[in-house]
Amino acid sequence: MTETEAAFEQATFSKIAWRLCPLLFAGYFVAFLDRVNVGFAKLQMASDLGLSDAVYGFGAGVFFIGYFLCEMPANLAMVRVGARRWIARIMLTWAVVSAAFLFTGHLRWGPVSHLLGLTDAEFSFYFLRFVLGVAEAGFVPGVLLYLTFWFPASRRAQVMALFFVAIPLASALGSPLSGAILQFMDGAEGLRGWQWLFLVEALPSLLVGFLVLAKLPDGPREARWLSDDERALVERRLAEDDAARQVHRQSHALRHVFTDWRVWAAGLADFSRGVYANALNYWLPTIVQEIGIPKKDYFLVGLVSMIPWGIGAVAMVVVAWSSDRSGERRWHAIGSSLVAAIGCVLLAFAGHSAVVSVLALAMIAAGGLAWLAVFWTLPTAFLSGVAAAAGIGWINAISQLGGFVGPDMLGRLRGTGQGDNTLAFLILAAVALVVTVLTYALSRTPRPLLQSPAP
Repeated sequence: MTETEAAFEQATFSKIAWRLCPLLFAGYFVAFLDRVNVGFAKLQMASDLGLSDAVYGFGAGVFFIGYFLCEMPANLAMVRVGARRWIARIMLTWAVVSAAFLFTGHLRWGPVSHLLGLTDAEFSFYFLRFVLGVAEAGFVPGVLLYLTFWFPASRRAQVMALFFVAIPLASALGSPLSGAILQFMDGAEGLRGWQWLFLVEALPSLLVGFLVLAKLPDGPREARWLSDDERALVERRLAEDDAARQVHRQSHALRHVFTDWRVWAAGLADFSRGVYANALNYWLPTIVQEIGIPKKDYFLVGLVSMIPWGIGAVAMVVVAWSSDRSGERRWHAIGSSLVAAIGCVLLAFAGHSAVVSVLALAMIAAGGLAWLAVFWTLPTAFLSGVAAAAGIGWINAISQLGGFVGPDMLGRLRGTGQGDNTLAFLILAAVALVVTVLTYALSRTPRPLLQSPAP
């Protein structure tokens, strides 16, 4: 490749990234904000509605059951309907459901909740969390599949990092916002702070959903802002990826989703990451509050909660950039998961030490997020065709069950241990080591698909 050709290729993919990534990032930013703001709402809502730690942990996790059940069908539907309309539909639906949480204490279910041994508030919380998972199902795997329509395997880690960095940034920026809403809007117009929290943070999802509907092209052929030469380059690079998969016997057919051990290993790896990552996502405000912050100083809880997520955002981008530049995946991912495991051990014995606790939380966030950015280059390197749509959806669906296990386990162990986190985080450290072992096995994929682009 000549310098002129290399410069043209770099400029083309940079142009695509700048066109697509901000909108996709905004979508995941508001999605994650609506998904995890319940962690802050819990600081008020639990006492208002009589929700125990065990009830909260199960409710936080049941979101992922709904997500799991609808994940793979949603991804296949996107292929038929088109990315623009399907992703917009997902966003508009979850915005409405998220706003509905402000009625959690007012819904009445008659004999339904009593037959299940639940209060109306508990059943409402479980029901809305489940429906929110159904509404959001397909968004993340849909975007991951969508990115394979535009970027060859060698360029995906950085692009995926730009998408996934919405996770820590939504938490970092959303934490002080959520804390401020809880503290300073409490009582306005007769609503509690946690009710305002759900209402205010649902509005951006509506806005971004309509922007996706108006601006997101279904693929390169629909992108009017690409020239014919740029479009041809993208199609050529993607065709080369497909040819490489053919040479290395990669998976194309739907049946390979369920017969290829790598799909199941990838699903188990991301499941395990989901266990410890979502325990952190949904319990971080409570853990931070317990290091000595006054019970009603929600804004300070939000400010301190920014620290782990801010460090995680930087780690994610840096590790992904290094991995793409070097073409090395295995040790970037393994090193990241080991950092998360060490952070879990450290947090187990941190007690109420603010400095040690925040350091440990930052290690868990940074390790898990950096691993995530590199991990998704692995399954997209051995899946293509209809197997890519179904496989990405299935892997992410399996991982969502980890999102149920982590928060629920931590809530139950806190309940039996009177708020003690030690055993829970030692278990989470062992889970992070499982991620490390599986990553080593998965990273033994054909080297040619993992090479960095020509300079």
